[in-house]
Amino acid sequence: MDYVNENAKKYEGDNVKKEESGLWETIKVILQALLIAVVVRTILFQPFNIPSGSLIPTLLIGDYLFVSKYSYGYSRYSIPFGPPLFSGRILGSEPKRGDIAVFKLPKDNSTDYIKRVVGLPGDKIQVVGGVLQINGKPVQRERVEDYKTTDLYGRTIAVPQYKETFPEGTTHYVIERDNDRGYWDNTNVYTVKPGHYFMMGDNRDNSSDSRDEASVGQVPAENLVGRAEIIFFSIDEDASLWRPWEWPQHIRWNRMFERIK
Repeated sequence: MDYVNENAKKYEGDNVKKEESGLWETIKVILQALLIAVVVRTILFQPFNIPSGSLIPTLLIGDYLFVSKYSYGYSRYSIPFGPPLFSGRILGSEPKRGDIAVFKLPKDNSTDYIKRVVGLPGDKIQVVGGVLQINGKPVQRERVEDYKTTDLYGRTIAVPQYKETFPEGTTHYVIERDNDRGYWDNTNVYTVKPGHYFMMGDNRDNSSDSRDEASVGQVPAENLVGRAEIIFFSIDEDASLWRPWEWPQHIRWNRMFERIK
């Protein structure tokens, strides 16, 4: 009987050790997965979703996209929660005019904003009659077919749409919901400060951006998070992510894996 009891205790001890070993292996796998996720999010890509219509027609509410963190180098805001570990940028590179960039709102250094880079350090930016001017010269724009969007009351309306071409030759589309008579369609001249960037939305009459110095203003290079690269998922704004059985009729299949420009 003593021999049997000793063997039973031995087997019981082996089982406990195996359970502890299995638990520790599970914990290690979870920790490794978390570490990989943090490294990818910090160094390579970070997912974002579009909650507002300020970049219509380029980006729509319900678009989900990847932002490359390495495009502009790294700052404290490249790290989750933005701890003040260092200042400035490491391996930094200049954004190009026309990039769509995610940045931390300068007023609180925590809210994520996404806009198009229209002004580089030293540029003089102004809007006259709805036309963007860079260094005293109007940006070329060409009227194209109207764009269907919604007004302040949620009604579908057709608004003027333009193909805008920057001096460097890059093109994109903008809309003027208020027909060049919006609040920010005539501004003073803004001189972009050294180490700062001037941001605007493509939905020119429905965008809180660098034109509004009280709310947004010019964006310091340190506040840049990354460049928007590709839409990996898109769903109608009135659809719910928590009702996946409705996705097939609400997913915007034509926007999946679309490059952002």
